[in-house]
Amino acid sequence: MHLPESSALSHASDGPWSAEAQRLLELLHALGSTTFRQLLWQKASELDLTYAQCQVLFYVAAHSGCHMGEIAKAFRVTLPAVTHIVNRLEQKQFVVRGDDPADRRVYLLELTPQGKNLVGELQTLQLESLEEVLARMSADDRRQVIKGLESLVAAAMNTPEEPRERTAVRKDNHGRS
Repeated sequence: MHLPESSALSHASDGPWSAEAQRLLELLHALGSTTFRQLLWQKASELDLTYAQCQVLFYVAAHSGCHMGEIAKAFRVTLPAVTHIVNRLEQKQFVVRGDDPADRRVYLLELTPQGKNLVGELQTLQLESLEEVLARMSADDRRQVIKGLESLVAAAMNTPEEPRERTAVRKDNHGRS
């Protein structure tokens, strides 16, 4: 099995971050540059879609009828940033805004048929590529990856709304964790 080598960053003893955090970041970057991710973003770039626009499309697909404020909260961005993204997606005819009968100041977002087709196509690209990768792994390795990622996502989602003192494992002045 050939994994990306640890870079000099992982071996830097003067940094405050643990070797585990540095190695995980390297592996996530390596995963991000793999073929299956490149295929997805190649398709998105053909349609002149940004990463943020794709994320909003996937969110609206999973949360049909959501409000722009919900998207802003989910991605921890400002409402004007979401409005800009939705404006672009609406121009491309991937989403449509509808009135909220309970609050005239709020718009409900839905995918258009064209938006649903695009999300389906992008998800198919992702799943086909993941299936190819998973087929090259043992069943035990697949279970371990899923369990580890579930733990990572759960820990990441359990972060406070406001930044506070980091509780991450850091090295002391002598390079120990």
